[in-house]
Amino acid sequence: MCGIAGIASTTAPDPEIVRRMCDVIAHRGPDGAGFYNDDRVALGMRRLAIIDVATGDQPVHSEDGQVVAVFNGEVYNFAELRQDLARRGHTLRSTGDSECLVHLYEEYGADMVHRLRGMFAFAVWDRARGRLLLARDRVGKKPLYWRSDGETIWFGSELKSLEQDPGMSRETDPVALHHYLSYQYVPAPWSIYREARKLPPGHVLVWERGRATLHRYWTLDPATRVVADESEEEERLCELLLEATRIRMVSERPVGAFLSGGIDSSAVVAAMAMQSPEPIKTFCIGFEDGRYDERHKARMVADRYGTDHHELVVTQGMLDVLPRLAGHFDEPFADSSAIPSFYVAELSRRHVTVALNGDGGDESFGGYQRYALMNMARRIPALPRPLAAAGARLGSTIVERSDYGTLARRLGRLIRFAAEPPSRRYAGLMCCCTEDQKWGIYSDELRVLLSEVDSGALVEDLFLGSRAETDLGRALDVDIATYLPGDLLVKVDTTTMAHSLEGRSPFLDHHLMEWAAGLPASLKVRNRQTKLLLRRAVAPWLPQELLRYPKQGFGVPLAAWLRGELRDLAWAVLTDGTARGRGLFRPPAVRDLLLRHMGGADHSAVLWPLMQFELWDRARAVQADVGVACAGDPTGSARG
Repeated sequence: MCGIAGIASTTAPDPEIVRRMCDVIAHRGPDGAGFYNDDRVALGMRRLAIIDVATGDQPVHSEDGQVVAVFNGEVYNFAELRQDLARRGHTLRSTGDSECLVHLYEEYGADMVHRLRGMFAFAVWDRARGRLLLARDRVGKKPLYWRSDGETIWFGSELKSLEQDPGMSRETDPVALHHYLSYQYVPAPWSIYREARKLPPGHVLVWERGRATLHRYWTLDPATRVVADESEEEERLCELLLEATRIRMVSERPVGAFLSGGIDSSAVVAAMAMQSPEPIKTFCIGFEDGRYDERHKARMVADRYGTDHHELVVTQGMLDVLPRLAGHFDEPFADSSAIPSFYVAELSRRHVTVALNGDGGDESFGGYQRYALMNMARRIPALPRPLAAAGARLGSTIVERSDYGTLARRLGRLIRFAAEPPSRRYAGLMCCCTEDQKWGIYSDELRVLLSEVDSGALVEDLFLGSRAETDLGRALDVDIATYLPGDLLVKVDTTTMAHSLEGRSPFLDHHLMEWAAGLPASLKVRNRQTKLLLRRAVAPWLPQELLRYPKQGFGVPLAAWLRGELRDLAWAVLTDGTARGRGLFRPPAVRDLLLRHMGGADHSAVLWPLMQFELWDRARAVQADVGVACAGDPTGSARG
């Protein structure tokens, strides 16, 4: 596990810039650094040593030195790959996974990605051809940003690395900001900066002589297979989950697990315990507000398997972490569950270096209530177009004129939901802020720039373009392409790497995901019951009482916090001169939202993203100042 960065150019790049690119992501790899440069490329990495601790340094080289690679992630099938490469005549000097990359490239070129099982972002430099290959894993566990000006390409695990190039503009992309306010994250391929982009999950980028080309190498096949015996499917699911968990327990450093009390993390802990000779270390975060506290459920699983269990309660007094947390995220990020995620990572790192989690179970097996809603909505008859349009307008009008949490607002959303086609329904479910809400706070200048941009179209187009046979399948496809990599995986990667902790996700094993994609919709969601097959399959592993609890999620009492502990911070960052001077939002509209929220209405879905944008931008300014100071320090003592 590492952080990587580099520059390739038609002219000689500056290796000192790459060193700075790696310095700012030292938290991703505190165990060491490695660099390579020649007349057209400079590569760097920071290492968190987990597998092949003794001989796994990077960059790695082919036997003749013509192929060089830097790598972030884990390849879980590295033992099989090494055996195959040895049979093909390659000499491997280490005992881990990184060195496989250069030899796989020699054998298969860009098609090497199809042979990798794991999470990864890597760069391979082919010196003879002057070609740089960048690749990201199938679902987007590991991040990779890039920018190019036609002659040079810069890349890195974090945007902070790209910012070390003095020629990079930090101008905010208004379209990315527009999408962020809708979804609480900036979706790929956008980044918050106009000049930078994310490499989307399941893609490779080939740069050669100043030209960059991208292509997608993986997508799920949603074709439904015939299931003759459901009990056999339950057994197969357990086999796949056990195997995916087993290969993710391989480590030379201590391993544990996040245990939230939900079905997915509980099943992972059970799979670990059944395959470990020692008690599993488990970690759980709770809240003082019982509506959000799941510690009692986590304890059921911990007690059943005798885990070495650790808990921490997030109190309002711990919310002073917000500016620090905003500084760790490369872009504004408004999923409030990042707060408990940050603290559970911090707690875990005191005891382990690797933590398994339950990410991906919902997206593969149908775990969210919105899936049940979409499944039931298929029974709503299609309305004639004029009537549907009138119903959608009526519902939207009611929503716009109603405060959050009111009966009128819920009624308006229901009317609009019933009137709209399925693609638009799902877009509405996934957008936290509507276009009208955003339009109400935008400045005149921003309105002009975004007059023809519809964030909901991102989801709607993916929904309509899905090859799945049902609306449920199309919703799952959308989430695997957007919400999973853009929100959940960014949150976990950022909060774990902030503490030099590696997160691993058995449910995101692509063999398991491909198998799950072929399940009939009726084995995922039936009426209001979600994750039907998964619940049945792991029922013998878990306490029966746990299986009866509804899905709770990793929520926080956000509305109350904004009226309490975070009240002063919210007013300060949303109404001061810095916020007013941006020219992005209308100060009276923002102030009105704050007043209405403090009065009892719930406007946290708009206020929180605005607040996180302000905190992120201010943290960015501080980091820029620190970077200038570091650049002038010949000792490098302030770096990292």
